[in-house]
This record gives sequence, structure tokens and C-alpha cells, in this order.
Amino acid sequence: MGLNLHSIVRPAINSVNPDVLGVWRRSTGQTTAADGKRTPTFATVPAVRLQVQAASGDDLQHIDYMTQQGVYRKVYAFGDVEGQVRPDLKGGDILQFAYGGSTRDWLVVHVLETWAPDTVGWCSVLVALQAVTLP
Repeated sequence: MGLNLHSIVRPAINSVNPDVLGVWRRSTGQTTAADGKRTPTFATVPAVRLQVQAASGDDLQHIDYMTQQGVYRKVYAFGDVEGQVRPDLKGGDILQFAYGGSTRDWLVVHVLETWAPDTVGWCSVLVALQAVTLP
């Protein structure tokens, strides 16, 4: 098992920018109704500590500025938060945390870094604020 530097520096980071508690809605795929309408399904992980930061220009270059409109944040989290995984028919995880005075849905649009996803690792993801609460 390697050295988890993220867990070492996290206290120093929190002294400047404290973690927020949020909800992690892990995409589990979808269900299809008789009329063909698809509805995404999620498993909820409550009370996840999230380190939310502004998205830099370098972060946005990872997605080639394809969706410039909107509000983006970079989030560090312990665990394996995922974006869209087409082979598994998953549409992307959702993080829920406070923004502008209310809890909002943030869709994972890009995984920037992931370390030791099969253990208690950590990841860095780019999230986009959603206009509506997803099912």
C-alpha cells in the first residue's frame, strides 16, 4: 500500500478552505419503463466530506471548453467518484452540496485524478451545476 499524501495535506488545506458535507449519489445505471422512457438510478452515500474549489482554466481544458456555459467546481473526495461510464450504462455520479444558500445537484462531467479506487483512495472531479434536481 502506497503513501496517501492527500490524507497528509488535507488538514492544512482545511485550515484555509474547510470541507463541506455533501451527498454522493453513485450512478447504478438506469431503468426502462414500458413506454421506453429511461430513468437514471442511484445509490446514495450520505455525509461525504468534499473539498470544493474553483475550477481553473487548466481544469476546463481537460474537457476542451466544450461546455463553457455554466458553473463548474473542482471537488476532491475520498472514494471513487465517477463520471459517465458507457460500458456499464452509467450516466455519471451526482454530488449534492450547498451553493448559493441551498443544496444543489452537481453532475460529474470529468474525472481529473483518481488514486487507488479499489481501496480508500481519493479522487478529483470536475462538476457542473445542474438546473434541476435529477431523479
